[in-house]
Amino acid sequence: TTKSNSFVIISTSNGIASECWYLDAEKPLDKFRLIAGREQNLEYSVDHSGSHFYFLTNLNAPNFRVLRAPVTNPTLKNWKEVIPADSSVLILTMEAFKNHIVTTERRDALLKVRVINLLNMEQHYIDFGEEVYTALPSVNPEFNTNLFYYYYTSFTTPGSTCEYNMTTRKKRLLKQNEVLGGFDPTKYESKRIWATAPDSTTIPISLVYRKGTRFSANTPLLLYGYGAYGYSINTTFDPNLISLLDRGVVYAVAHVRGGQEMGRHWYNQGKLLNKKNSFTDFVACAEKLIADGYTSASKLIAHGSSAGGLLVGAALNMRPDLFKAVVAEVPFVDVLTSMLDSTQALTTVEYNEWGNPHDSTFYYYIKSYSPYDQIKKMPYPNMLVTSGYNDNQVQYFEPVKWVAKLRANNTGNSQILLWIDMSLGHSQSSGRYLQLKDQAFIYAYMLNQWGITE
Repeated sequence: TTKSNSFVIISTSNGIASECWYLDAEKPLDKFRLIAGREQNLEYSVDHSGSHFYFLTNLNAPNFRVLRAPVTNPTLKNWKEVIPADSSVLILTMEAFKNHIVTTERRDALLKVRVINLLNMEQHYIDFGEEVYTALPSVNPEFNTNLFYYYYTSFTTPGSTCEYNMTTRKKRLLKQNEVLGGFDPTKYESKRIWATAPDSTTIPISLVYRKGTRFSANTPLLLYGYGAYGYSINTTFDPNLISLLDRGVVYAVAHVRGGQEMGRHWYNQGKLLNKKNSFTDFVACAEKLIADGYTSASKLIAHGSSAGGLLVGAALNMRPDLFKAVVAEVPFVDVLTSMLDSTQALTTVEYNEWGNPHDSTFYYYIKSYSPYDQIKKMPYPNMLVTSGYNDNQVQYFEPVKWVAKLRANNTGNSQILLWIDMSLGHSQSSGRYLQLKDQAFIYAYMLNQWGITE
């Protein structure tokens, strides 16, 4: 049912095409009626308020837009624009209330919440008061209300459930996750800076550090990235990270292309035959942090896992001189061999992400960046590579092969370490304390590389 309880909606989708049917909830014996038939690359979802259906759709809008149509005739030809398409804004969610529409959007690598008053069509964004943060809708079951509930967090704010009055624009904190150990958010700060990629695209970098941290060539910095599948890295609170920040470490997230932080085009520019943009973006972020004096190559550690392991592995082959060390967890590094093996569980379904290497165009492009295939005779930085023996997403032999070839070609004096957990799969240990133990192991390695002993 719609939140208004006025209609029953049947929705079906295959990921790139949608089809929705509706029924008046007061006439349950009537037949369901079609809103818009299934079309390739047409996605839409339906909500209801008053005399209109509201649609979140990618119709002529790769980043989605909001349209509406009268409930008396909601077919496609009657859809009218409420929120127009914007190439720099990706609309993620839409909720309809009696007097308001609320959307969640990605703009400039941040999540924004837009509120539209349906009585006068005035609109505004909720002001969250921080430069870098994450805000998402919480559970909002009530239709006839001016109150909107959302989840808020940032690098310096623990996860919080909040109430927002859409009429008065007043916020109220309802609940916040407890952080043990005397955490004081006023002791930390976060910011956003921008790097410039070789093609002149500006790449956002999110930073957090303890107030009073002095930036210099001796400042330890941890640079994290992922950049695949359209997965966006949200800036959220991680209590484990405090132990690094309190030791003077700066933590940075490179929002490289391949995610969706800057809209759908950000994903499209980091996949298939544009995949190398992800790697040059990451290199550009590392160069920016060094050039602006936040750290130096002798204190910079790169960190990525799974497809993020591919990211740091490819960047490593391009610029091994930029990093003191690299931590690659369950890294997807033998891309060409894996994508050629259609018997593996994930291969064929991921042709849309990496391309089908049985096509020579994709074969040679994948080979040109695959970390395993691009290893050269040169000095590599120190490395810690982890894997799980039972990993069915990135088979354990990928990092094993990678490490063996890196060791054989490394002309420097660095250590390239391999740790395989014989009980794990692709994810962390299942128990909370075991997860903390795994995290402590990674942090201990990093602290050792930075020369931090306390």
